[in-house]
Amino acid sequence: MAITASMVKELRDATGAGMMDAKKALTENDGNMEAAVDWLRTKGLAKAAKKSGRTAAEGLVGMAVDGGRGVLIELNSETDFVAKNAEFQGLVSAISTAALGASDVDALKAADVGGKTIETHIAEAIAKIGENMTLRRMAVLEGEGVAAYVHNAAAEGMGKIGVLVAIKGGDAATVASFGKQVAMHVAATNPASLGEDDLDPALVEREKSVLTEQARESGKPDSVIEKMIVGRMKKYFEEVTLLGQKFVINPDQTVAEAAAEAGVEITGFVRLAVGEGIEKPTEDFAAEVAKLNG
Repeated sequence: MAITASMVKELRDATGAGMMDAKKALTENDGNMEAAVDWLRTKGLAKAAKKSGRTAAEGLVGMAVDGGRGVLIELNSETDFVAKNAEFQGLVSAISTAALGASDVDALKAADVGGKTIETHIAEAIAKIGENMTLRRMAVLEGEGVAAYVHNAAAEGMGKIGVLVAIKGGDAATVASFGKQVAMHVAATNPASLGEDDLDPALVEREKSVLTEQARESGKPDSVIEKMIVGRMKKYFEEVTLLGQKFVINPDQTVAEAAAEAGVEITGFVRLAVGEGIEKPTEDFAAEVAKLNG
């Protein structure tokens, strides 16, 4: 029997299984929907659907670097306890390595590791460990050299914050040492962009508007206000751009000045922190008690 896309979609909607798993289940059972559901259940792949509605905001950021290409991935779990699980950490490591050959999250989910897709590995881990998990995102950075740093490391190459920094110039030792220092700086300060030209124009305009209104409240003439805005925007750029920030390793220098002293150029960076932007549900104590006794 021919397996259609609509059949695969129907099975995915019913079970929460991955696309390739749903297609295989239908193929193995000659298109019989009920038999395909049972097949997925026996493999532990439908069980994941029951947990897919639960918020996964904990987890780990994993990283991998190969020459001038670095990747970061974020694998979320429901609790920090699971993020400390050796099996979960092994999954993060495998996904990070596979990400070196992937272009985006969808391609990464479909990547083959040990004869199974990443998506299947995650579904099986959900079924075994008993928590919802989500491969939320990945980031890629390429450059002449790429340095990496992971903050709050749970194991080699994974932690709560991952940073990659692209460096141009310098030898391998300089890229590794100075690049790591810059990556540590990025982890601590979370700059909005590399330089002034890279800042989101909407963000700049919003900041300028706020500062202008604040300056007008002083009652000073427009000519003075304009000069005030120039000075305040200059300070703003120094605070939010990586190259303009004071270097945490040596606050007497900006990051750009430190790079020049090291004989290198910083050409880019990426930073991922676990759970950033995920809205976590909150529940009061009374609601928790009611749920337990419900």
